[in-house]
Amino acid sequence: MCGIVGAIAQRNISNILVEGLKRLEYRGYDSSGVAILSDQGLQRTRRVGKVANLASALTNVPLSGCLGIAHTRWATHGVPNEVNAHPHWSHSSLAVVHNGIIDNFESIKADLIATGYGFESDTDTEVIAHLIHRNRKQGMSLTAAVRDAASRCEGAYALGVVDETQPELLLAARKGSPLVIGLGSDENYIASDQLALLQVTDQFMFLEDGDIAEISRTKVTVTNLNGAVVERPSHRYEHSEENSDKGVYKHYMLKEINEQPKVVGNLIAQQIIAGNLQNILNDNAMEALAKAKNVQIIACGTSYLAGMVAKYWIESLAGLACQVEVASEYRYRKAVVPEDTLLITLSQSGETADSLAALRHIDKTKLAASLAVCNVASSSLVRESDMVLLTQAGPEISVASTKAFTTQLVTLLHLTLLLAKQRSDIDLQPIIEAMQTLPSVLQKCLQMDKKIEALAQRFADKHHTLFLGRGSMFPIASEGALKLKEISYIHAEAYPAGELKHGPLALVDSAMPVVVVAPKDDMLDKLKANMQEVRARGGELFVFADAHAKMAEDDATHVIVVPEIFELLAPIVYAIPMQLLSYHVAIIKGTDVDQPRNLAKSVTVE
Repeated sequence: MCGIVGAIAQRNISNILVEGLKRLEYRGYDSSGVAILSDQGLQRTRRVGKVANLASALTNVPLSGCLGIAHTRWATHGVPNEVNAHPHWSHSSLAVVHNGIIDNFESIKADLIATGYGFESDTDTEVIAHLIHRNRKQGMSLTAAVRDAASRCEGAYALGVVDETQPELLLAARKGSPLVIGLGSDENYIASDQLALLQVTDQFMFLEDGDIAEISRTKVTVTNLNGAVVERPSHRYEHSEENSDKGVYKHYMLKEINEQPKVVGNLIAQQIIAGNLQNILNDNAMEALAKAKNVQIIACGTSYLAGMVAKYWIESLAGLACQVEVASEYRYRKAVVPEDTLLITLSQSGETADSLAALRHIDKTKLAASLAVCNVASSSLVRESDMVLLTQAGPEISVASTKAFTTQLVTLLHLTLLLAKQRSDIDLQPIIEAMQTLPSVLQKCLQMDKKIEALAQRFADKHHTLFLGRGSMFPIASEGALKLKEISYIHAEAYPAGELKHGPLALVDSAMPVVVVAPKDDMLDKLKANMQEVRARGGELFVFADAHAKMAEDDATHVIVVPEIFELLAPIVYAIPMQLLSYHVAIIKGTDVDQPRNLAKSVTVE
């Protein structure tokens, strides 16, 4: 959620820190700040709001130095204001930036107050600065002080620490929240995301839970939870930097919507060669898949909805029982895990706190294997799973997920076909052939943009919207509702259309649009009957359907024709008009499309 940047160099690092924060704006935040060790000692500047406010303050009163840390904060403890903004410091001589949550900060705070420490902020982070400072006063080295302070903190953290008495050292520590080290020439850096540092390096080292790193200009020394020196290999960043630029588009979200035909095409080109389904997993992984007797999918948010679609595919094609659960619930209950379960964990970032915790929580003795479906090859989820399928969507900057969702679906469909090939004699060739047409069909969906933009005007003054779908289209209706509420702030709910009479029909009137996802499939006649129930109550329908669905229009039924596709692949295709609808409604309402209020791209705390 929050963003960390730090640097140690021979040159002034102020611009590196600010540029890094700008590149982390997509993560969601409410304030920002920097602390830099200058000739006058440790100095700090913080501002509420956008990083531009911080940059303006630093233009008016520059900070200059070769060692510093910076942060964008997303409020958890304490309101968004300058006092609660990071970095936090102790006695103006030791500064800390922190991602995560310290669960036991109140007891630590009481102990610190009893020993004479005063507090400026309402945050949990300030206790870390004072703990380290107290340890330093007691004669500990900076690394030992950080290690001891970290050991007292329950919860999650990624830390960057600077101490004016050690101008040659930047400290970093990680437990639960992501943190990377950028490796430069006679200078080194830290960040919560590689994207923050692409202007200065493409070489990165990834810290593991419990690691503490001593970082100088020329050397990085990492010790693990037990204090032993460990080697963490360096990796080159795999995506070109221009992929993280908006290019000709007004918003990242619109750019990422339009990238979907290309990224899906690239993915399918690896999955299907010369009309044949490719096995992109190694022999050991395929043996694990063959061993699986059932499937458990765990995810959050949009990834959870991708898992819901996959449930329909896995059960109908592979004949495996499949359960899908929200990670934040699964991790806190005593789940019964059947023998030889294939655990699939979905996450765009691979750093989603609840999904990682669920992976760590499950009884691994019952698993055939754990499989990560993820967009970031270097993520914790990938490193901690037995095997991985990368979605290869490229950097996704907008908080509202688009191309990450569709590439997850394509990846899950490919996995389903591999499972089905091992277990059934279903003719998969029609599906394989249809998958090869998918990029061109998605491109046709993008041509619906102007019509959907015009339609979006009818949502401008609405406060509530109902989305309906049946079968595998219900998760797509849910995704449409999620997107609309995320970026336009219109309250939106999705229901399986068959549940309409069990409650939500009471809400239907002329003031609440009802969006229906209606491809021609076995459920279409049932869905049409549900639509009649809406019309009988004066509801206004917005129906997304292909031409073969033969939907009739009238003054309160608006039909948007979606390109035809093989029935099984319809969820992937219908996701795009849902994205376009939410985008254009948000534009009309004037909301912040890429950085909606109160939300963050990578949810690295509970």
